[in-house]
Amino acid sequence: MTPITEVEGRRLALSNLEKVLYPATGFTKGEVLHYYATVADVLLPHLRDRPLSFLRYPDGPDGQVFFAKNVPPGTPEWVTTAEVPRSEGPARMVLVQDLASLMWAANLVTEFHTPQWVIQEPGEADRLVFDLDPGAPATVVECCEVALWLRERLAADGIEAYAKTSGSKGLHLLAAVRGASSERVTEYAKRLAVEAERGMPRLVVHRMTRSLRPGKVFVDWSQNAARKTTAAPYTLRARAEPAVSAPVGWEEVAEVAESGVLEGLVLRASEVVERVRERGDLLAGLFEGGAAGAVP
Repeated sequence: MTPITEVEGRRLALSNLEKVLYPATGFTKGEVLHYYATVADVLLPHLRDRPLSFLRYPDGPDGQVFFAKNVPPGTPEWVTTAEVPRSEGPARMVLVQDLASLMWAANLVTEFHTPQWVIQEPGEADRLVFDLDPGAPATVVECCEVALWLRERLAADGIEAYAKTSGSKGLHLLAAVRGASSERVTEYAKRLAVEAERGMPRLVVHRMTRSLRPGKVFVDWSQNAARKTTAAPYTLRARAEPAVSAPVGWEEVAEVAESGVLEGLVLRASEVVERVRERGDLLAGLFEGGAAGAVP
């Protein structure tokens, strides 16, 4: 029998709680739900008002993995949805605004992916993102070197960058921005990626071409496009272990760049819970008044 629980006055049916979703560690669906409930206070601000794309993996990362952008069948009427403009025509998507909606969505077994804009102003970006993706034999160590360069370059334009792990091989940089369309932010991000390649030609590539990427860090600027999404802070990833796309401090990034030791930037659910308990949200500065930088 599927257990029913109540979250903030909403009744939820939570299914298959004993199902192992991460065979490498035995991490179960029940543990996935517990993780999201535990980090909800820091996760929800990063999801709120952003139409979500779900990367679902209901049978674990070794099963079927697929994107779901439209409102799923059977979505409770109390889950907030919104019409979102798309090139192929408007679509209705989910907004996770509260704990009950988060737990309903987590029960689907999904990664959470968000755009760099909020539903109130779909034409204006409020985030800038770089996805740093290493091509073997490059690793997250090289990503950290590139991240430090990009941090300084953004700061020169009055934009403060924050870092998080991708939950996979690489690193993400985030910044709060204002007063610019997604198209303009994308152009700016591409310009900086090109600068990074010119400044570090043996380390960086700004084009997606696979043949150019071995041994280099691909600085993916394209996720700033209005139609694109990026793995949200604190989302679990569909990987062999329950790794999280988790915020990290710049001192940690610098330490990995200097030491060449990878382990410090592989963060699993249990470690993230402890980090949040001790340090709070390392990305909280994204929400501070006056934190957003103007895109040149």
